[in-house]
Amino acid sequence: MKKFIDRAQIKVSSGNGGPGCVAFRREKFVPKGGPDGGDGGKGGNVTFIADIRVKTLYDIKNHPIFKAKNGIPGMGKKRSGSDGDSITIKLPIGTLIKDKETNETIIDLNKDSMQFIAAKGGIGGRGNQHFATSTNQAPRYAQPGYQGEEREYLLELKIIADVGLVGLPNAGKSTLLKALSRANPKIAAYPFTTLIPNLGVVKLSEFETFIIADIPGIIEGASEGKGLGMDFLRHIERTRILILMVDFFSDDPEETEKILMNELSTYSKKLAEKPIIKVANKMDLNEAREKADSHPSYIKISGAAHIGLDELINKIRHELSQVDEGNE
Repeated sequence: MKKFIDRAQIKVSSGNGGPGCVAFRREKFVPKGGPDGGDGGKGGNVTFIADIRVKTLYDIKNHPIFKAKNGIPGMGKKRSGSDGDSITIKLPIGTLIKDKETNETIIDLNKDSMQFIAAKGGIGGRGNQHFATSTNQAPRYAQPGYQGEEREYLLELKIIADVGLVGLPNAGKSTLLKALSRANPKIAAYPFTTLIPNLGVVKLSEFETFIIADIPGIIEGASEGKGLGMDFLRHIERTRILILMVDFFSDDPEETEKILMNELSTYSKKLAEKPIIKVANKMDLNEAREKADSHPSYIKISGAAHIGLDELINKIRHELSQVDEGNE
């Protein structure tokens, strides 16, 4: 299994154009045979493409330099050189392409098969056949090929999901994800935080699904970079709705909600304004159920015991439909 990498730096170089050719026909009554040098081939491009099958920037992190092939020089008898081989680099959907020098976002590869030419190949030089004139019928000049481009980019992956699970470490997000979908995240009965986002597909009907993401657990101060910090928060920017998951077996569920909402709003007001479904987890435990009785705004569930999951799924479906209608 490849390690989850969501940031990488990459250097790309397109191919140079091939030089044009200086050549002459060897025909009777044609001055010096006549110019017939062919054109050089175009240098290869370097292209980024979003691919749904790619989930991490791991390969880029380990192989950060890419160079396309140069164009082939032109030949006699007006034969053009072949174009240099291009390179296509597959990236996960949701990858931001940023200029390394300015950190400015150039393009957001947010759809499958979306492409961006990262470095355009140089144009091939023209052969001497193009430079014959009435006063110079045997030109001994051909154009050199144009140089390709060399660029450096910063790549930043932001997970794209319909629903983001937000909660403190050990809130039960991984257990819920496994209960709702076929995902198989790491689960244990001790406090720890998921180190990578886990994605699951929840099937509502034969033709209706939604993607749910168990995002790395937030801690107080995450918006200031503490703990996983920004590595957590930026992955929920693209989600359509959020599930605020609170462990009601904990000492102070109300304080937990305050911490989570404060971190969301501190990081981004837009993030805190997303539709939020509040979920009280661990309803298989008596103490948790007693605390949840005074919180009617919460959906009561137990991911471990599969309690309340149908109600939660129906609420998610409703909220997603409301978001869709608002975007029409």
